[in-house]
Amino acid sequence: QVSLVESGGGSVKTGDSLRLSCEASGDTQCITALGWFRRAAGQERAMLATAYKDGSSIYAESVKGRFTISRDIGNKLVFLQMNNLRPEDTAVYECRADMDPSCRKGYYYYGSGTRVTVSS
Repeated sequence: QVSLVESGGGSVKTGDSLRLSCEASGDTQCITALGWFRRAAGQERAMLATAYKDGSSIYAESVKGRFTISRDIGNKLVFLQMNNLRPEDTAVYECRADMDPSCRKGYYYYGSGTRVTVSS
């Protein structure tokens, strides 16, 4: 299995930037993708960005052009650079690791999250 620990959240003003980090440990050799999700109050968890092992990445429309995902080659770190933050970006941000099914170590794991609060 995999453990994920996020960091970098905080309270900022509209237009500010934050960089979130997530460190994976455990069966990291089985990770096929690392991504960022968020849960805003009263809303379901939403995918923001995912970086795949082949180097490709995808983004939700709501964050395209403002957020950038990056990961290390060692498959243990993933970052989310968030620019031009808005009050509607306020949420708990969670890291997720997708697993190779052939490893039989589970399908995916989430971290406990880091809170981001954006005030106007």
